[in-house]
Amino acid sequence: MFYYLLKYVLLGPLLRLVFRPRIEGLEHIPATGAAIVAGNHLSFSDHFLMPAILKRRITFLAKAEYFTGPGLKGRLIATFFRSAGQIPVDRSGKDAGQAAIREGLGVLRKDELLGIYPEGTRSHDGRLYKGKVGVAVMALKAQVPVVPCAMIGTFEAQPPGKVIPNVHPVVIRFGKPLDFSRYAGMENEKAILRAVTDEIMYAILSLSEQEYVDQYAAVVKAEQAAAGAVKERRFPRLPLG
Repeated sequence: MFYYLLKYVLLGPLLRLVFRPRIEGLEHIPATGAAIVAGNHLSFSDHFLMPAILKRRITFLAKAEYFTGPGLKGRLIATFFRSAGQIPVDRSGKDAGQAAIREGLGVLRKDELLGIYPEGTRSHDGRLYKGKVGVAVMALKAQVPVVPCAMIGTFEAQPPGKVIPNVHPVVIRFGKPLDFSRYAGMENEKAILRAVTDEIMYAILSLSEQEYVDQYAAVVKAEQAAAGAVKERRFPRLPLG
C-alpha cells in the first residue's frame, strides 16, 4: 500500500515535477510476467524515478547500508526503503553475490519486475562500467527476458554526494527485451555468463551513449581512493594562518 501511496501521491508527482522525465520505449516493458530491468546507475534518485514512471510495480535490490544507518535518520531511511518494497543486499563478504541472486530470484518467481544495476554500484564519474555476472545468472536460472534501460541526465541532476537534486531534465530510455533462452541450463558456464552480461551492458551502452570503461566501478573507486590517500600522506594539507 505504501508503495502505491509513494508512487501516486507522495513522491511520484514531486519527482515528475523536479526531473521532468521523458520516457522512451515504455512499450518494451512486459505487461505481465517476470522480467529483469537492467540499467545504468548514475544517481541515488534512480531508485525512485523508474518506479514513479512504470505502471507495474518494480522491486530493486538495494545495498544493505541503506537499511542499517545509525540514529533516527537511519531508521527513517530504512523504513522508507522497506515500505517501498526494496530488498536489502549485503555487498560485503564472499557470499554477497549469492545473496543478491537468491533475493532476485525470489522476486522473479512471483512473476514481478526486478530492477538491477549490473555495475553493482553508482558510477562516480558518469561513465558506464563493466557489469557483474549476477544479472546473467538470474536471467538464465529464471528464464526471463532482460529489458535494458538507460537513465540519462540523473548524474547531472543529483551526482554522488549531492543531497538536494538540481532541477534538470531526465530521459529514461528502455530497449527491446533481450532473450537468452538459447543458453538455458548453462548458468554455471563462466564464459556464457560473461557473454550474456556483456551483451546486456552493450545494450545499455547503446541506449545511454556513455563512455565505457572495461573495469569494475568498485575497483576503480578503490584505486582512486588509495591513490588519494597516498597523495595526502606525501603532501599533507598545511593549516592556514
